[in-house]
Amino acid sequence: MKVYENLRDKEIIRKVNEVFYEKVYEHPWLSLYFKDVTQEFITSQQTDFITGAAGGPSKFSGRMPSNAHPHMFITEELYDLRTQLLKEAMQEVNAPIELQDFWLKLDESFKNKIVKNSLSECEKRFTTDELLIFENPDTHKKAA
Repeated sequence: MKVYENLRDKEIIRKVNEVFYEKVYEHPWLSLYFKDVTQEFITSQQTDFITGAAGGPSKFSGRMPSNAHPHMFITEELYDLRTQLLKEAMQEVNAPIELQDFWLKLDESFKNKIVKNSLSECEKRFTTDELLIFENPDTHKKAA
């Protein structure tokens, strides 16, 4: 059986993403990576992606996660922070465990394509791309 078919509330994926991206856009570090993307757009794209991956209607027309992030210096620490906020969002909207498990496993499958160990692993998608490299602002606060 497909995860989507088992959902009583077909809007739960959107609800998770709405709460999740509220957290992301409020976060002092994660939000830096989304400065040129509207919250509505990324919420809609991620909802379409997860819905299709879970067996629902396939409306996603964006880049796969592994192709969408080459210009972003995403460390393991940043990736883990993102995962924690996603888990919090899932719990806050009472997402079914089956959906949580599926979603987190899917996210984990892209981790090795997204996380970079050095700046040299970043590359522009287009010549007009800016490499997105931001240090954790909390690091500077602790050092001060």
